Formats: sequence, structure tokens, C-alpha cells
Amino acid sequence: MKKTAYIFVLMLILSACTKDLTSLNVDPKNPASVPSFSLFTEAERSMANTLTSSSVNLNIFRLIEQQWTETTYLNETRYQLPSRNQPDNIWSALYTGALANYQQAKTKLVTDVTDAGTQKNETAIIDILQVYTYFYLVTTYGNVPYSQALDINNPFPKYDDAKTIYNDLLARLDKDIAALNPSAGSFGDADLIYKGDSAAWKKFANTLKLKMGLVIADSDNAKAQSTVQSAVAGGVFTSNADNATFKYVSSPPNTNPIWVDLVQSQRHDFVATSEFLSYLKPNTANQDPRLPYFFAQSSNGVYAGAPNGSGNGGLVFSQYSLPSGPLLTPGSIGSLTNPDFPGLLLDYSETEFNLAEAVQRGYITGSVAAHYNSGVTASITYWGGTAAQAATYLLQPDVAYLTASGTPLQKIARQEYVALYNRGWDAWILTRRLDYPVLLKPAKAYTDFPVRFTYPVSEQNVNVTNYTQASSAIGGDDVTTKLFFDKF
Repeated sequence: MKKTAYIFVLMLILSACTKDLTSLNVDPKNPASVPSFSLFTEAERSMANTLTSSSVNLNIFRLIEQQWTETTYLNETRYQLPSRNQPDNIWSALYTGALANYQQAKTKLVTDVTDAGTQKNETAIIDILQVYTYFYLVTTYGNVPYSQALDINNPFPKYDDAKTIYNDLLARLDKDIAALNPSAGSFGDADLIYKGDSAAWKKFANTLKLKMGLVIADSDNAKAQSTVQSAVAGGVFTSNADNATFKYVSSPPNTNPIWVDLVQSQRHDFVATSEFLSYLKPNTANQDPRLPYFFAQSSNGVYAGAPNGSGNGGLVFSQYSLPSGPLLTPGSIGSLTNPDFPGLLLDYSETEFNLAEAVQRGYITGSVAAHYNSGVTASITYWGGTAAQAATYLLQPDVAYLTASGTPLQKIARQEYVALYNRGWDAWILTRRLDYPVLLKPAKAYTDFPVRFTYPVSEQNVNVTNYTQASSAIGGDDVTTKLFFDKF
């Protein structure tokens, strides 16, 4: 009797195990089907993290643009790009983390979203962000995979001509702007930038178009002018309320990457450069009101910067100003080292400087000085300063548009460069296309100032034929090879 009972219990156990065996084939962390909105959210997150990051393994543009310098490991400050494979990491982050997920979301929403108006809006928003992502790829590397880039069945895509890509990106923006319908539905909370607001995305697309038009001003003046005029007519940012920001939260894992890189990782080896501080504090009497929001005081109670790339890796960080700011003051977005500090992707201040440049170039009518003043004011108030502080700052002879030194475009570039603090990637695009401010390479630099990133080592080793053709087409896979828009 006992034996019979034992066999019965054993059969029950085996039966139960048999039922559970099929569930072992299901990976709960890698679902077989992912809704389009989840793919879209992940793509936004990956894109924003890449552009916001301060990791020495990824986004080193604050160092290249001499906003920050290193005190311990000087490789990135001295332009030794291959040491940590930043070209590979950026390439992978933008193609795999952002573009591939956007493309999958675009494909899946055709069946996920049944409402025609919502489907049309979501498709346009995804495409706008694909254009935005490709903009950084093509202005970083030059010729890149484009027409064959997102085909999973083609592991060896060809590289397309950078200028051809750029013109197609502008054409795509036009179609997306025309497709957006503010009265129809969209992503809602799955969109972590504008909450699915189609009207906001239309304004974003026109503002991006304005920016992209000016990037090609020296290489295709006629195309630049028509692009700028079309963008302005369509409606661009008019206040800081329009800014495209990615909202981070105070608890991991969706925290501000700078907090992750500097605070959570307990890194203290990034400090202000004396060169950048010279723009913010030219003398003891005059101080940019953004300075306390950009940097902390040194242990000596002063704002102090280290010469870019100086020393032998043994500078004492406490003697210099670290990237930081007030934890929170009325009207302030807080310290850039706070875990919930937002990632800024496109903003009103930059837009006003672009409008000032467009007027100066004769593309549109208006007042260069008025747009210049609005750009400075927008930046100061965004960081936490007041309009009154901005007005006082603009009275300084070396800041006021009429009396500041340099050509009109140099005056604009100088203030836009300051306003692009913490957006080193965009500052890099600015200084390459306007050749101002002039950033001298640091002592013991491994190369001259990089005007592009080299292609990833992975491409050189795997996609050999297409890599070789692309390298030859752009004039050589070197950091000193100027890209199609960088003519002077």
C-alpha cells in the first residue's frame, strides 16, 4: 500500500514537472512580443542618455570643447580617441540603441495602433527622432550607412554620401511636419519628451530644421536659405517652455547620466578649464550669472579652472571648480549633478542664436541684436538666473552686441558657445562650422583638434569593403578630415 501511494505521489510530481517544462522556454526578461510604444520609449531613453552622458567611454565632447578638463587621466582631453573606443561606442549607441528601436516601433505600430490619425502621428514623431539621430551621426563621421542601415538581414550595409543623406533628412522632416495632426492622438505618456503632443513635435521639427539649415550655410547657401525660411514660416521655439527635455527621475535606473558618471561613480576628475572660465568671468568685476549654476567653487572658495590638458595627471581636483551648481534655488532646474537633472536635446536659447545668424546672413528679416539678446536671456533664465540679471549682463561692453569684439558671426558664436554649456556635442558642431571660438589643442595632444570621429574599429574589421570605400570618399579616415559642411 505504501509503495502504491509512493508511485502515485511520484506520478503527480512528474506530471507537475512535465506541465512546467514548457514555461522554461519563456524568458520573462526578453518577451517575444514588445508593443511599439515600449520600443519607442526605450529608443528615446537610449538616445537621450547618449547625448547627455559624460562618460569617458562615450560622450567626451565637453572635454573636446574645453568646457571641462581632466585632472587624472588626460587621454580624452588630449584627443586620444582610440584609447576607450568612443567612436565604436557612439556608433553602437545611436544605431542599435536608438535607430533600430525606432525602426522596430515604426514597423510594429502598423498593427499595434488601429486609429489612422494616431498611427500617422506616431509614425511622423518616430521619423522626426530618426532624423535627429542621423543628424548627429552624419555630422560626427561623414558618410555612414543609411539606405541599408536598418536592414537586419544585411550585416554589411553600404555607406551613403553624407550630403545626400543630409538632404534626404531635410526632405523627411518636411513630410513629417505635413503629416502631424494636433487633433489626432499620439503616444501620450510613452513619449518622455513631449507626452505625445503633436503640436510640440511640429515645432520641434521646424526648430531642428532651422538648425540643420544653418549647418550647411557654408557648403550650400541656397539650400540653407530656403530651409531656414521654410522652418521659420512653419513656427520654431518661442520660449523655454518649448525646450525638448528628457525627464530623468531621482532613483536609479532612470537617473541623469551625469549623476551616474560623476556622483554615483564618485569621480572628481572633471573640472572647469581656465579657458572656459575666462568667458564666464573675464575679470573680478564682471561675472556671468550662469557661473554658479555651471560650476562649484573650489576648496579655496573661488571659481578656479585648470589650463586645458595641463599637468601630468596629478592635479588636485579640490583646487578647481567641479561641474555642479546649487541644489535648488527658486526658478532653478537644480544642479547638473542631481539625479533628476533633465537632459536637454534642443532649446530656445540655441534657436534665438540661430535666428540671429539667419538675419545676419540675410536669410530672414529682423534684428540680429534682438535675437542675440533673447538667446543670452533665454540661457540665463533657463539655468536659474533672472531676466534682470540677463539685462545687466548684456550691458557689459564685451557682451553687448554693438560693442563686443569680433565679426557679427563671431559675436553670435561666442555667446552661443557659452549657452551650449553641458551640450558639448552641439558646441562641437558650432565651433566646426563657424570656426569660432578658436580652440587651441592642449599641450601633448595626440592629434590636432578633431573635426570628425574616425570610423569604428568594428567596421574596419568586419564591414571592410564598404568601410574602405567610405574612407576614400571622404578624404581619409582621420580626425582632421573635414566633413561636407565644414568648408573653412
